[in-house]
Amino acid sequence: MAFVKISEQPSLYSDLEKKSVGEILRDINNEDKKVAFAVEKALPQIEQLVTRIVGRMKRGGRIFYIGAGTSGRLGVLDASEIPPTFGMDPSWVIGLIAGGDTALRNAVENAEDDEHQGWKDLQKFNINDKDTVIGIAASGTTPYVIGALNDCREHGILTAAITSNPDAPVSEAADIAIEMVVGPEYVTGSSRMKSGTGQKMICNMITTSVMIQMGRVKGNKMVNMQLTNAKLVDRGTRMVIDELGLPYDEAKRQLLMHGSVKAAVDAYREGETLKEN
Repeated sequence: MAFVKISEQPSLYSDLEKKSVGEILRDINNEDKKVAFAVEKALPQIEQLVTRIVGRMKRGGRIFYIGAGTSGRLGVLDASEIPPTFGMDPSWVIGLIAGGDTALRNAVENAEDDEHQGWKDLQKFNINDKDTVIGIAASGTTPYVIGALNDCREHGILTAAITSNPDAPVSEAADIAIEMVVGPEYVTGSSRMKSGTGQKMICNMITTSVMIQMGRVKGNKMVNMQLTNAKLVDRGTRMVIDELGLPYDEAKRQLLMHGSVKAAVDAYREGETLKEN
């Protein structure tokens, strides 16, 4: 049976240019409501992937996202948010996009059509069998992604795919297929809409749950976040206050001296224990 791209089927809405702004917004919102339910159906596959990633990362493995166009940009976005949110080195989660960094802002002609370039891009990072490569492709047919996943599997590297189409070629190329079927886009074929929203949700789920399992969150707080602006310093100071009961100025001093909430709390408690002994 021929593979059908559900994500590229005609929109359920016609004559968009004749609609009022209010109608357009309500229609898009109604379509967006379908995304979370589509992601929910893929939770077993996401759980399987996260569980396997955690075991590998505890042995020094990394996560690689790889994609083209919107899919690639979303992978790079999620990877770029890990260091400031969880205080992890940028080498732990890496996003690759067909065409390189130029493609983050500008379309690079034919970049996604080279089935061998993805593996070449991954080799620049000395990829190995402790790592995990997650291919993102709404259509499920992107050669850059499929080729990379096939090459990874040949080298014993765990692979996963995030796609908006069931039984897609990219799913066949992956060890774990996450198929988030959101249906036709509001603007026919515009996968930056529901497909992109769902991809962002899934990437958030993967890395957030992995980081929690890796001990980068305490309670419900980002105790390892980077202190890159006044807002985050204030937030971190209040976390230290919650943990230690210190006055604001002293909590802030401890935070800035040690560089993170976790480090500040651990160092202060260790100092207090030494005093008692």
